[in-house]
Amino acid sequence: MRAAVVREWGKLETGELPEPLAGPGHVLIAVAAAGVNFADTLMVSGKYQDKPAFPFAPGLEAAGAVAECGPGVTRFKPGDRVMALTDNGAFAERVAAREADVFAIPAGMDFATAAGFPVIYGTAHLALTWHLRVRHGETLVVHGAGGGAGLAAVECGKALGATVIATAGSQEKLDLARAHGADHTIDYSTEDLRVRIKEIAGGEGADAVFDPVGGDAFEASLRSTKWGGRIAVIGFASGRVPQVPANILLVKSISVHGVFWGGYRKRWPDLIAAKFVELMGWYAEGRLLPHISHRVPLAEAARALELLTSRKALGKVVVTVAP
Repeated sequence: MRAAVVREWGKLETGELPEPLAGPGHVLIAVAAAGVNFADTLMVSGKYQDKPAFPFAPGLEAAGAVAECGPGVTRFKPGDRVMALTDNGAFAERVAAREADVFAIPAGMDFATAAGFPVIYGTAHLALTWHLRVRHGETLVVHGAGGGAGLAAVECGKALGATVIATAGSQEKLDLARAHGADHTIDYSTEDLRVRIKEIAGGEGADAVFDPVGGDAFEASLRSTKWGGRIAVIGFASGRVPQVPANILLVKSISVHGVFWGGYRKRWPDLIAAKFVELMGWYAEGRLLPHISHRVPLAEAARALELLTSRKALGKVVVTVAP
């Protein structure tokens, strides 16, 4: 089968891989589209926590039609339209996924949208509801609000009734965040995050922070979060992993939560399934409007990753596999 293949670290090229099998408890999917995530760039370069054996195809999420169901599968049948989470392998014509990691695509959602939905919305929803416990009327800061996870967090924050302050590094990204529900915006390339967050939040600071950026954004968050505030660490798109000064956590009683959503998928799949029920309800109500800035063919998968690393993407990038 055709796939975007890694045969050595740092190199992604179109090639052939053996078609996976629908083993016990697994669903084989004919992939129509695959979502692109920052983790894919790390996996290709050999910097991700999981290092598949060569050769392999990256790709953590896919959408398409069920081709075959393995022994023990009860929730799906061939032909069903599904989205799925995978350890890798979604950048290919076929991918196998555990039944627990497969979800029916709701009516009205196309394959490209479905392919880019699970990771970013799953991460945002888990971080905001499980870790940050965002409540109606609270102030939520979302860094990197023009990217996939950030934009999803803006929408989920609004669905929870929060006042959302979106930060990003360009006016184009801030305009997109505002179009998706952000109440206030801050351009951290020209404005002082610490000062502006406190100004907007009424002096005390924000209640909660969703941070996929790290670096200077995280450090500003520590100093612009109110007493008893909460910060969710999602990733380090800035390229710098910040060091946490414990004295600030102590004095301000701030809690910092690391959110590796993939770990919950493997350890607590029932929790993830419950979160998806609420997400699908929000989608049906029109509260979530996934934004895809680029649809890149499988043969150009390397370019899809470059769009993320160069921070040119707005919302989600999707690799299209089937016509």
